[in-house]
Amino acid sequence: MKIINIKGNTFCIDTGMTYIPFYKINDEEIILLDSGLAKEREELDRLLSENGYQVVGILCSHAHIDHIGNNSYFKKKFNCVIAMSEFEAMICSSLVNLKVYYSSQSLSQVEKNFGHMVCETDILISNTQDKIYVAGVKFKILQTPGHSPSHISIITPDDVAYLGDVLVSRGIMRGAKLPYEYILREDFKSKKKLLELNCKKYIVAHKGVYDDIRELVSENIRLHQTKAERVLALVDRDMSKEEIMNAAIENFHISIKRTSKYLIVEQMLTSYVEYLLDTKQLTLKMKDDVLKYSPCSE
Repeated sequence: MKIINIKGNTFCIDTGMTYIPFYKINDEEIILLDSGLAKEREELDRLLSENGYQVVGILCSHAHIDHIGNNSYFKKKFNCVIAMSEFEAMICSSLVNLKVYYSSQSLSQVEKNFGHMVCETDILISNTQDKIYVAGVKFKILQTPGHSPSHISIITPDDVAYLGDVLVSRGIMRGAKLPYEYILREDFKSKKKLLELNCKKYIVAHKGVYDDIRELVSENIRLHQTKAERVLALVDRDMSKEEIMNAAIENFHISIKRTSKYLIVEQMLTSYVEYLLDTKQLTLKMKDDVLKYSPCSE
């Protein structure tokens, strides 16, 4: 891991897989923007210690496993405050609430796979809020739901925008078989909303720093549209969700050897199927007492 200075007091930690931004208040105190994966904890701890940093706050873009995996740990270690959007905070406030979000998994599976995500949020951000103070530092907020129910993008005092997972880098796009968005239709709106920004720098969690994101926005939207078109092409008759899933696994060359991987891919696929329903490219009906998806006739 290494620390990269983006602009002024805005830095990011290159974990190898992601960028975790932070804002440096002084030589000792920092505010993390997300906290990374639990498996990154030991290296993050070492890096912070080597630089003499104390985490006084964590401002979260959204409540996914690779973004809040160390919230509870850092809160306990540093007694820091955690700020998160209201709905995302509710999701990770208990195992039962996580079960609502990961509805395809049993409570015991949720506890095993995601239990460490449970954390207590100190500062709740409403879905209309456009600024937040964390440890006395003012951050601008852009509401960018879609990748998760209440995803936010965060602009530091240095005019650096942390976009979380609204966008991914070109390198990630090249390797993405079935990229995930919770509600694809809303995600497209949020991606287009980014075009209203005019910041000095932009940080993408997975994984890059940009001076300009206009082309990247278009490329990200097109990536999902192309994947949706491929999913639509798989539905060549009345098909159940499981039949579409099996076809997608084969078509996208997805290797599935664990139950947990199947459930994750199923959740990814569902966002595309629901988008195709929302845009009236698929229709849903009962046939022989089974829910079937069919392509809409032109």
